[in-house]
Amino acid sequence: MTERAMPPSEQYEGRLELTWTNKDKRLLAYEDGTYVWVPPSDYRVAEVRLLDDAGTVGVISAKRSRSKDNLLIRGDALNALTSLAKLPELATEFVGNVKLAYLDPPFNTQQSFLHYDDALEHSVWLTMMRDRLVQIEKLLAPAGSVWVHCDDSEHAHVKVLLDEIYGRENFVGTVVWQRQASQSNMAVFSAVHDYIVIYAKERNAFAETRHRLPRTEKQDSLYSNPDGDRRGDWTSQPVQARNFYSKGTYPITTPSRRIIEGPPAGRYWSISEEKLAELDADGRIWWGPEGDGVPRIKTFRTEVQDLVPKSWWPYSEVGTTDEAKRESKALATTGAPFSTPKPERLLQRIVHIASDEGDVVLDCFLGSGTTAAVAHKMGRRWIGVERSKDTLDSFALPRMNKVVGGSDPGGITEAVGWLGGGGFRILDVSPSMFEADEGSVVIAEWASNGKLAEATAAQLGFEFEADPPFVGRRGRSRLAVVDGLVNGDVARVLLDALPDGELLNVAGTAVDSEVKATLRELRRGSTVRKIPASILADYRSARWQPSINGSD
Repeated sequence: MTERAMPPSEQYEGRLELTWTNKDKRLLAYEDGTYVWVPPSDYRVAEVRLLDDAGTVGVISAKRSRSKDNLLIRGDALNALTSLAKLPELATEFVGNVKLAYLDPPFNTQQSFLHYDDALEHSVWLTMMRDRLVQIEKLLAPAGSVWVHCDDSEHAHVKVLLDEIYGRENFVGTVVWQRQASQSNMAVFSAVHDYIVIYAKERNAFAETRHRLPRTEKQDSLYSNPDGDRRGDWTSQPVQARNFYSKGTYPITTPSRRIIEGPPAGRYWSISEEKLAELDADGRIWWGPEGDGVPRIKTFRTEVQDLVPKSWWPYSEVGTTDEAKRESKALATTGAPFSTPKPERLLQRIVHIASDEGDVVLDCFLGSGTTAAVAHKMGRRWIGVERSKDTLDSFALPRMNKVVGGSDPGGITEAVGWLGGGGFRILDVSPSMFEADEGSVVIAEWASNGKLAEATAAQLGFEFEADPPFVGRRGRSRLAVVDGLVNGDVARVLLDALPDGELLNVAGTAVDSEVKATLRELRRGSTVRKIPASILADYRSARWQPSINGSD
């Protein structure tokens, strides 16, 4: 259809996008899985939470270099992703450096799985996904890619959502995975596949770095060397085609002196007579064992590249959900397998295509730990995030203990020759520093009072005086102690509570570089400092004690 010219006074308005209820808001998630809708400016969704050390497994870096380690993070995915992107020690390492992000979120199938509440209303699910995909985009390397696993219930929505965040021009493709071999004769339509939707940060950069798939034994078996060619095994293709070729109607004389008057009716030789002679002189034409056959062009196995990934992945190549459940059950501390595991062979293919050894692989819905296990065995660095303590203690941690210890015999262990080694840190997302109080958002008392506040006040020479959010006084200065990251948002909340004429001295377990400028602008003379390590060493203890040796 040809577009009619528009008068200069008319303009295009609007754009193609997916909309849903409360799209302009954010979800504030609580520990028990409940949530409330809040404005994007709400401190509780905008805050940057600390990541507390909760344990280590295997060989790790020195504490000051924890960003160099594999990281298993317990907490909500959005909070963890925000921390990776905003905490200075981690942002330097990960922003713009994650090569592969694989997401296997709850599918929103209106079912209740054993280990997940999967019955999320569409607008909730889309908001949850949107906010996490936006943070992942910031972490991806230029050649990085995000792979989103879904099924029919949300596939169409995911595609349009990713178009909006990553740009339609960065769409790579959609993989269809045949997740089971059997079918249900009780269903209206037996669904035996999932989708994996793939987007790149920059499609051209991804195309230059993505890996092909190795050829299979079956494909290589098509090559042989019946004439003993010194260049090795080969296969052949006919020298004819259906498309018209002006130089493709000449007669051919075979080595046995048989004359072939021309190609079959309705077809043409695909190369000129001169090109045929050139290839024959180079030994690249096969005339059959008796030298009297229709010519065929040799293609040597050494000249053939590995395979471009296809969009159809049958279970015979990458495994089934039943295979994944067997792997999960063999590694878990409970009798039942994880509800929605993925086979290691499936993740092996994804990791191979989208990353190199040493690259960072991210999975923010870690579940039973398949992505972390495969990335570890394949020599990638990895970050795994999982909200559920029970899922980590029952599935992911026991699995990764065995992977590091070399006692995981299943999955891709034998295929990649994995013998054990390496290690990882376990981090816990800190609780929110904010809470609602009669319609206002304030610093939570747990984060601004207690033993840490009293010890810090004494260390800094303030008289301890609990008057939340302040805990000390020295002349016209009030002291606030924050168990968390002190940034511009935190400073504004504290200054709003500070009486006129008084100065703010704030100490935090972590300090953002921007906060000094904020204090200088809003209350000149106020100061900020990081709580001394000597105080934290006596105070800090993990809020979550993971079952690090739960599989032993």
